[in-house]
Amino acid sequence: MKPTINSNKNARKFPFVDYNYQASSLENLTGRCAKFSNSFRDISRDYFETEENKDFLSNAAIFVALIGSALIPIAASATAMIHLVRALPLF
Repeated sequence: MKPTINSNKNARKFPFVDYNYQASSLENLTGRCAKFSNSFRDISRDYFETEENKDFLSNAAIFVALIGSALIPIAASATAMIHLVRALPLF
């Protein structure tokens, strides 16, 4: 229910707003929009049966590419550290 605004010409500068709000009744609502799963195992089984089968190969390929691209700078820095240690004079 919207508040009603009094638009009398003789009213004050700001219109008088009647805020006698009445909330609607929520007695008949159950709040259940989806089916309930009995356990976490049911939720994960549903996910792996429907969603994961479609994307597994593409996700695995992307994961391997990310790991490969991360290993290249790590290996390069390791070889640079080895060359640095060899170049330092021993006391």
